[in-house]
Amino acid sequence: MKRNVYLAMKSLEDAKNIFSGLWQEKKTLPEQIPAENALGRVTAEPVYAGISAPTYHSAAMDGIAVKAEATYGATDQTPKILKTGEDAVWINTGHALPEGYNAVIMVEKIHERDESHIEIMSPAYPWQNIRKVGEDIIATQLLFPHNHIIRPYDLGALVAAGVFSVSVYKKPKVMIIPTGTEIISHRDVADFGQLKKNQIIDSNSITLSGLVREAHAEPHVLDITPDDESAIRNVLLQASSSDADLILMIAGSSAGSRDYTSAILSDIGDVLVHGVAMMPGKPTILGAVNGKPVIGIPGYPVSAILAFEQFAKPLLLSLQGMPAPKTHTIAVRASRAIPSKLGSEEFVRVNIGRVVNLTVATPLPRSAGSITTLTRAEGIIRIPSFSEGINQDEEIQAELLVDEEELKNTIVVIGSHDITIDILADEIRNATGRNIRISSGNVGSLGGLMAIKKGICHFAGSHLLDTQTGEYNISYIKRYLKGIGISLFHLVRRDQGLIIKKNNPKGIRGITDLTRDDISYVNRQAGSGTRILLDYNLARSGIKAGSVKGYDDEEFTHMSVAVDVLSGAADCGMAIYAAAKALDLDFIPMDTEQYDLVIPTDLLKDENIQAVLSTIRSQKFRDRVTALGGYDPSRSGELAAEITPG
Repeated sequence: MKRNVYLAMKSLEDAKNIFSGLWQEKKTLPEQIPAENALGRVTAEPVYAGISAPTYHSAAMDGIAVKAEATYGATDQTPKILKTGEDAVWINTGHALPEGYNAVIMVEKIHERDESHIEIMSPAYPWQNIRKVGEDIIATQLLFPHNHIIRPYDLGALVAAGVFSVSVYKKPKVMIIPTGTEIISHRDVADFGQLKKNQIIDSNSITLSGLVREAHAEPHVLDITPDDESAIRNVLLQASSSDADLILMIAGSSAGSRDYTSAILSDIGDVLVHGVAMMPGKPTILGAVNGKPVIGIPGYPVSAILAFEQFAKPLLLSLQGMPAPKTHTIAVRASRAIPSKLGSEEFVRVNIGRVVNLTVATPLPRSAGSITTLTRAEGIIRIPSFSEGINQDEEIQAELLVDEEELKNTIVVIGSHDITIDILADEIRNATGRNIRISSGNVGSLGGLMAIKKGICHFAGSHLLDTQTGEYNISYIKRYLKGIGISLFHLVRRDQGLIIKKNNPKGIRGITDLTRDDISYVNRQAGSGTRILLDYNLARSGIKAGSVKGYDDEEFTHMSVAVDVLSGAADCGMAIYAAAKALDLDFIPMDTEQYDLVIPTDLLKDENIQAVLSTIRSQKFRDRVTALGGYDPSRSGELAAEITPG
């Protein structure tokens, strides 16, 4: 089995031009649908009015219908008396104008003298307060041109004009073909319980189906096709012979020996592009079979989404005569340097928030397999292929994934990772009823203090131990944040220790076991409070860092350490008890430490910061944190110290 090689990888722009150029004139066939079902559809031909609206002369006001010439000469000094039933007829808004009458006087402008006589003090002019036949719509007039997207108020215009059905472009039909021997449908998981080893739930089909519907098209997901060349060939031939307008082949597009899509496409159709210079999404394949466009979608979720957004979505909209949606960009400052590889355009998912006068973007993990980097992101930064990245504090444009107004309610938290920040992110919405977002960047406690110094976060989470005094955070704040007033608030006390596998198969008893040849360790990043705590305990035990196998292998969160232990990537790592409990791992307690919120005093009046403090003082928040295990939130929200500029 040979491996594929990206022999002619194209730039993103070139790939889009090659692919769209073949289909830019193509449209789906027209279909006639009831007008009331046409919302959001695109007219396939001009739409003309069948009748006029209104179809009769009608009163535009409540009042009396009159003959205008009979009212001439009426003034305040010389009012005219009209006899009802002869000179004037009572009429309500929308009612047909009686034959022979040509004006309406508003009820507010008349004086009823008795049951048979009305006094007016000003004349009416012809057609005053009357809606004439065809005032709004005239039969045969053009209502909408072709390629018009029908809006809610257009529906009313259609039926008012006697157009009860309309010709629109059919919604494109998209055939989605998931492939992979290791892939399993979520329905089968629900039926048969736990996943077996090496099985992966097919989430891409669900995501792509949603994206297809969002592009006003209809998804049709086929059964999962295993990694078998003959099976993939057959299903692709069947799909290309169907009435599908676009075929999406999920996975099988990269350079692996079992990635058949490119070879099969070359054999039964045409490969236009194999490999696009973008990250994520490099393995994307663009081709055609039987005159139908085919996109080989990479298997990693973020790659799959970006491949769809760049190639499938524009095509689906174009097939219906819809314009590509405009993106909203905003100038942001990078909270830290974002390196990038020359030669590929990179899509970096970021959290975005406003801190005083700065709009700050914090990069999220860049893994192509991490779909949560999109669910958590407020924006995407595109780094051009000719750039080696973005410098710290550099201003760059970011494409917004949320409404810009939401950024005002985004609280930027940079510093040490703690699970209670996730509880805060959820609970603050319940407690306040407001759409407040917590954007967190996990860079370690020292990294959080540096972020405060640069003014790029609202507060930092910190648990820095002063090994000389046993005190947390204060000495570090005084050392690194000189000249900045700081209010230090307690969040939790938490248990730190060694996370080990269930039932402790290697018999680890404490920190001295880290020097054993058969023990692999996973560390937290330099500058994190957990790393400082480990180094302190190693020094107390007379252990050199170099004797710990895996000391230089770093993770940025407690949960990542726990996952490494669970997966077997490491035998143990230092993290909080709650992370061990969450993944049903064993835990050797070592220390109970203080985790605090470091808040610039100048920001205390900010209503979002007040919402944070109010939330962490609530009993509901404390109860939820306690339930995690290994936490003591009894002093959550208490002011621990005020540190004045010095």
